[in-house]
Amino acid sequence: MASLTRQISRCSPLVKTCTVVNCTEQLRKQSIKTWTFSLRQLDLPLFSAYRKHCQPVLKYSRTLLFNNYVQCCSSSTELSQNPENKSLSLVNKLEIEVGSKSDMNPLPEDLEDALPSPALEEISEDEALQIPAKPPLPFESFTLQDYVDSSETLQKLVLLGVDLSKVEKRPGAGQLLLKLDFEKDIKKILLFLKDVGVEDERLGAFLTKNPYILKEDVENLETRVAYLISKKFSKEAIARMVSGAPYLLLFSVERLDNRLGFFQKELGLNTQKTRDLVTRLPRLLTGSLEIIKENLKVYELELGFTQNEIRHIIHRIPKNLGVNKKKLTETFDYLHNVFNSKLLRIKERHMFLKFLGRAQYDPKEPNYISLEKLVSLPDEVFCAEVAKVEVRDFEIFLKTL
Repeated sequence: MASLTRQISRCSPLVKTCTVVNCTEQLRKQSIKTWTFSLRQLDLPLFSAYRKHCQPVLKYSRTLLFNNYVQCCSSSTELSQNPENKSLSLVNKLEIEVGSKSDMNPLPEDLEDALPSPALEEISEDEALQIPAKPPLPFESFTLQDYVDSSETLQKLVLLGVDLSKVEKRPGAGQLLLKLDFEKDIKKILLFLKDVGVEDERLGAFLTKNPYILKEDVENLETRVAYLISKKFSKEAIARMVSGAPYLLLFSVERLDNRLGFFQKELGLNTQKTRDLVTRLPRLLTGSLEIIKENLKVYELELGFTQNEIRHIIHRIPKNLGVNKKKLTETFDYLHNVFNSKLLRIKERHMFLKFLGRAQYDPKEPNYISLEKLVSLPDEVFCAEVAKVEVRDFEIFLKTL
């Protein structure tokens, strides 16, 4: 028992030294861990430099630290009053192992020159300009242009022909594009549109008008196309409708069915004429129905057309259903006044203008005379503004007929 106590007493310096080394090693590891985490969070080029240059140094420092530990243990043992051969042999064994390990990982000769400069070290302006750095993305912006250089998705959309200056004016469209991945989210929509029949050169214009289709599920889009096919729309007709009305495929099957039923019922059209109507003007399916309802009442109540006449007008010129009410009534008044004019009056004025060499009714040519001026102006105004003669000259001409 006394012998064991003496052995423990002689080994106490070694135990104390080992404790100090362990504490130092734990602090060093914690510092390296914190520094590495900070570099990862900042995503700086310094982190890659740390991995390339600093890790060999730290590995080598662990070897040196262990050597110091061994030397300290050896010194403590030598200072003891009664050294033991077993303790010395242990120290010698550790020195041999550490020496062999340090030989396996020698410190690079040029490592000192390759180490990065400290963060607070002052550098010249030329050296600062040589440091690669990307400009940070703005936290908030009113234009997508600020993100194009750093967004592969936006770059590919621009190459496709998408006008980002128009897209960013649509509510929420800019934020939508920034969240999408071209390969994962956008490419499948483009392939679907091409399968439907949208031409390659029209894809950019399509997405400019309707960027919201990029967040739609392809299965839902295919279901809506399948509905149109079930209603006997041809593939060419569907391609024309989708290209002419980019928002069409955002409408659910129920909504499309209600729209088609509305035109068939309100206009009294059969299924074939209904298909023909919306194929020629697909915006009727996506536009406001309130404007169409108002125009139908104007045709019937204010302009006096019968239901059969309204069907004929709409079938011949579908866009008349969606025109502004004011424009519709002004156009009707103009035509009504022209057709209510006396045929003899129109003929007399035309012959007089032809006699003067001023019967020019082509709006693309100079000295154009509109039909309204020909038939609706009083004689005095007609002669002064249109014929450019005195009223007496016109009266003399009429006597020669």
